[in-house]
Amino acid sequence: MTEKLTGLTQAEAEKRLKKDGLNEVPEPKYNFWKEFAGKLWNLSAWILEGALILEFILGKRIQALFVLAMLLFAAWNGASKKKQSRRVLDNISHKLTPTVAVKRDGKWIKLNSKELVVGDLVSLQAGDVLAADVKIMSGDLAFDESSITGESDAVKKHIGAEAYAGTTVVRGDGLATVTATGKNSRSGKTINLINNSAAPGHLQQLLTKIIYYLCLLDGILTLVIIIASFIKGGDFKTFIDMLPFLAMMFIASIPVAMPSTFALSNSFEATRLSKEGVLTSDLTGIQDAANLNLLLLDKTGTITENKTAVANWNNFSDLDNKEVLELAGAATDQRNPSIIDTAIDDYIVDKGLVIKDKSKFVPFTSDTGYSIAEVDGHNVKLGSFKQLSLIDKNANEKISHVNFKAGRSVAVLIDDKLAGVFILQDKVRPDSKKALNEIKKRGIRPIMLTGDNQKTAEAVAQEVDLEGKVISIHDFNDNTDVSTLAGIADVLPEDKLNMVKLFQEKGYIVGMTGDGVNDAPALKQAEVGIAMSNAADVAKRSGKMVLLNDGLTSIIKILDAGHRVYQRMTTWSLTKLSRTAELTMLLTFGYLFFDYLPMALNAMVIYTIMNNMVTMMIGTDRTHITYKPESWNMAKLAKIAFSLAAGWTVIGMLFVWYLNTHGFSHGTVSTIVYVYLVLSAMLIVLITRTRKYFWQDYPSKLVGSVQIADVLITFILALFGIAMTQISWTNLLLTFVIALIAAIVIDLFYQPIMKNR
Repeated sequence: MTEKLTGLTQAEAEKRLKKDGLNEVPEPKYNFWKEFAGKLWNLSAWILEGALILEFILGKRIQALFVLAMLLFAAWNGASKKKQSRRVLDNISHKLTPTVAVKRDGKWIKLNSKELVVGDLVSLQAGDVLAADVKIMSGDLAFDESSITGESDAVKKHIGAEAYAGTTVVRGDGLATVTATGKNSRSGKTINLINNSAAPGHLQQLLTKIIYYLCLLDGILTLVIIIASFIKGGDFKTFIDMLPFLAMMFIASIPVAMPSTFALSNSFEATRLSKEGVLTSDLTGIQDAANLNLLLLDKTGTITENKTAVANWNNFSDLDNKEVLELAGAATDQRNPSIIDTAIDDYIVDKGLVIKDKSKFVPFTSDTGYSIAEVDGHNVKLGSFKQLSLIDKNANEKISHVNFKAGRSVAVLIDDKLAGVFILQDKVRPDSKKALNEIKKRGIRPIMLTGDNQKTAEAVAQEVDLEGKVISIHDFNDNTDVSTLAGIADVLPEDKLNMVKLFQEKGYIVGMTGDGVNDAPALKQAEVGIAMSNAADVAKRSGKMVLLNDGLTSIIKILDAGHRVYQRMTTWSLTKLSRTAELTMLLTFGYLFFDYLPMALNAMVIYTIMNNMVTMMIGTDRTHITYKPESWNMAKLAKIAFSLAAGWTVIGMLFVWYLNTHGFSHGTVSTIVYVYLVLSAMLIVLITRTRKYFWQDYPSKLVGSVQIADVLITFILALFGIAMTQISWTNLLLTFVIALIAAIVIDLFYQPIMKNR
């Protein structure tokens, strides 16, 4: 029956494509104002809105306008960065559109799924994700329809049944005719391999912890101020008068710019990776790459070239060599050939022989271990010698002179009798050894996984300098010492998920490469699942990264991107914690020692806005690549940040003491403190962003430009007395010198700590 299914001609397909359009449903356009409104309805916004209402009730209209400006800026900025991230992921998603095996003009070709039209004849096999509604024309298949029904159990379908876009073939193979595309399909959308959620993963936990630390500090210091005010003879009116300041202390603690910084940094790296041959389907994969300490690597297509060739052929049948090879060729998959199928086909063609047509064909699956063809009255099986030897009980008696250690073996059974054995060899990629050394330099343990036998795996491991021993999967258990492993042989695809889980239970952050249908669960389970360029659709959908090029070099680029994001977020965290702690401590101790808050409310609001402007740009900053797996140690970050804050606070308090004891008015002190805090905030960014002294390194142009703009605006406001008490050039210069000296002293003391953080 399958011979009668010819599909469309290219000319007819082009006519239908012109008439019906591409097989896609455009994503709903990004609605900026809807996203903007959403940013006004979350925890951070609620705190700002509460403060806004409080300021109006207390009659602080000017301050209320500042808070309103901050609220609207945060919403606008968040919506803008979300739009930018969405645009990046949308651009990448076009490159992740799956290809489909389609019969056009009587020939099987690979086609972008967007070019499918009604009437196209397509080939389906396990792992394919349907890009259109189809009617099954041949074969028995099982589908995962959870994407449209929510039910996880596989649904069996036979000839004449309908299958729908968005569902996955989990078992079987066959042919199908496209019945509906794009908006006319049941699901109403095409397959999109991008997870558009840009949730920051464990970085979201970091945000929660930072808010916790800052609110805890603010709560303690607020309580201190309230108690002190009553001890100093204040009354309820005094408490009411202080409410705006206390509210602003909490407002200053809100990480308004953090989501924007995350989005900017991640989308920045996703764009960069897409230009380097790596497509990102989940932004958390970039972040987790910095923490990676164990990488499980497929041998074929990753360490070795994604090509294999027949190195040796042994004929054990009574038939002549020509006939056996042509029968063996009939058992290779012509619709969706694997690298093994291609190698055997090439060997047969090079011999001047032909690939015979078969009357019936069942492709290779990992469940059976072989393919089956009916041709010229013979039943031909092609696949694993181990599996096929269970059918021909005498097979082991014929293979005494075959060197199975020389490479990968593929056996041929004709009428259930061993007819021959191919020995295939993979060539190690020229970049593998260098790339693996780079991965090891980063403190990551690479372990090679292969279905080959132990001796073959040992030879490859030795060639690429993988240190340790190679064991069989049969010897792998909970007590295996991971630090001694170079590779694991005899691995079946379904073994990989168990290995990933076991390594995670041992505390490892696991990266995983894969390309097959059965690799999908392991790719999804791993913190950094990496689908190879030739991976099945379901594997690409399960991984967080998809490589466009073979080999290991692209994986190093992923690691570097992860470290860049980590460094920027570390800088952001240290900066936010130390700046906020400095502000709250300086105000608290200033009130305790001098009986007033040494900073005007207007200045406090402006200071908060200035800080958010520069910290938001940290997502684009220049960074350095570290050579060790990172980890988010909040306790350590908090200690460093609060130590930095303590240094700035001590120097700041000495400066405030000097100002108060030398006749400076409260208004002048307030403006000087504002300038000091802005300068210290800019300098803290410079100190925390590098492991060198801050004067030995420089930030990105965007970060540097915003910092200069912040400082210039601060100087203008202070010199002209805009929204604060005017100060002289002399006082401004004095404040600048004090802040610069403080930064130098603090950096000389803390640089060794920052270098080893």
